[in-house]
Amino acid sequence: MYPGKWAAQTPDKPAVIMADTGAQLSYAQLEERSLRLANHFRAAGLGVGDHVAVIAENRFEIIEAYWAAQRSGVLITVVNRHLTPSEVSYIVHDCDAAIVLVSRTLEHAYALIEACADVPEIIVIGGSSAPDRGVGADGVDGGGAERPLLDYEAVLAAASPERPDYEARGDDMLYSSGTTGRPKGILPAPLDQPVEDPNVAIVQLFTKLLGFNRDTVYLSPAPLYHAAPIRFVMTTHAQGGTAVIMPRFEEREALTVIERYRVTHSQWVPTMFVRMLKLPEEVRRAADTSSLRVAVHAAAPCPVEVKRAMIEWWGPVIWEYYAATEANGVTAISSEDALAHPGSVGRDGLKGIAHICGPDGEELPPGEAGVIYFENDKAFEYSKDADKTAGTRHPDHPTWTAIGDLGWMDEDRFLYLADRQRFLISSGGVNIYPQEIENELALLPALSDVAVVGEPDEELGQIVVAYATAADPSSADDADPQAAAEALAADVVAHLRDRLARFKIPRVLCVVDELPRTPTGKLVKRNLDPARVRARVPLRA
Repeated sequence: MYPGKWAAQTPDKPAVIMADTGAQLSYAQLEERSLRLANHFRAAGLGVGDHVAVIAENRFEIIEAYWAAQRSGVLITVVNRHLTPSEVSYIVHDCDAAIVLVSRTLEHAYALIEACADVPEIIVIGGSSAPDRGVGADGVDGGGAERPLLDYEAVLAAASPERPDYEARGDDMLYSSGTTGRPKGILPAPLDQPVEDPNVAIVQLFTKLLGFNRDTVYLSPAPLYHAAPIRFVMTTHAQGGTAVIMPRFEEREALTVIERYRVTHSQWVPTMFVRMLKLPEEVRRAADTSSLRVAVHAAAPCPVEVKRAMIEWWGPVIWEYYAATEANGVTAISSEDALAHPGSVGRDGLKGIAHICGPDGEELPPGEAGVIYFENDKAFEYSKDADKTAGTRHPDHPTWTAIGDLGWMDEDRFLYLADRQRFLISSGGVNIYPQEIENELALLPALSDVAVVGEPDEELGQIVVAYATAADPSSADDADPQAAAEALAADVVAHLRDRLARFKIPRVLCVVDELPRTPTGKLVKRNLDPARVRARVPLRA
């Protein structure tokens, strides 16, 4: 399970490479550094089931801390570094973190430290430079904090390098993305196994499905606080491969990194595909992606045309899986099956059995859309929130759980996503799924991004409204924003007229400078702000 055996067999092999600098962390270094940090956790009094949290940009120390938790019985929460200090404080206190690790190079590092001031121990990552009003080179407060802070490197140097006789397996306790409310911590299974135990469900699943092995070079272009990237890194290390980490996604650089490191496996979100597909043809043609064996995507529905275009470009290496941080079920689909079943996210049975249910919990026949439930022997729980946990259970089957996604299955049990329950639009008594409209607009050249929502209407209940950003920045800066918006509106209507029923075509187009997305590509529709609309144009289908 943990990479100690690879440190013995291939000590100098890179476990992690930072794509921007080329800096490498070998298996021997990962073994020693994670062991020292795990021993520090034990010396600080942490036992099985206690919590640590880490807030940092993509860097080696996140992975070291992750494996330190995995080999000490500790639960680790990797926190979204883009959250405000108050949002971070909520998660740190909600998970009862006894130790918090904070990168001093974050812009708001000092504010984060202040927000976590009552946590028993704070360890600061990142060299000798001090953040404003923050930590000095000696590892002690440099500007007003009321308590001493520990320096990460000093902690490792002082910790024992000796491996104890028994290392309990830890786990992550990650939080949902919070796109529809407060993030929720998902409790893992009980921690009662030794770290050497190979029976880790996610490692077994993705190793078998996607072929992770010692030759794997896994590229992560996404933030490591997200469930998929950190768990794919874990799977890579469990099999002795190398993880290549980008500090942030940039479409041209991603193609360069694939070629430079001969990447075999990678994980993406659909918005990354869209941005790469919109690169100039000559750039895409020149990119060498021949080393790729698997390019897996998830986190949001992928428009059919986007997936088809990626398969045409990269070949049949595209895989999609549907899952959630809650890990209540998994489906997966290969390139071949995706072309044969456009829009599907695959069959169930990998983990959990899918059921499509109506508003009263009745199971629906193939072809009818409803709430997606997964049947599992072990249902997930939200930390400290029995009411939210209860809200995920089927009224008649307590082992059936749902996270709020809508979908339907065909006769062959291929699952298709419709949308989130909260985003469903009811207009004139008809249900409209925003994702269907967003998918159709994803590759419209005139737009760089789009979000579709329902807006209250006295006559129809709701009307369909599209928020969009222009692909051409000059159009957004036009001397007459309204005229530029009207030109975009004409493109939208012309594009959708033959693709969607008239009632699904948005009634209004709102042009904005930027849409609220998380760094993992998820739309945060509750943060759409009408006050930031540059121009609002009625659409006439």
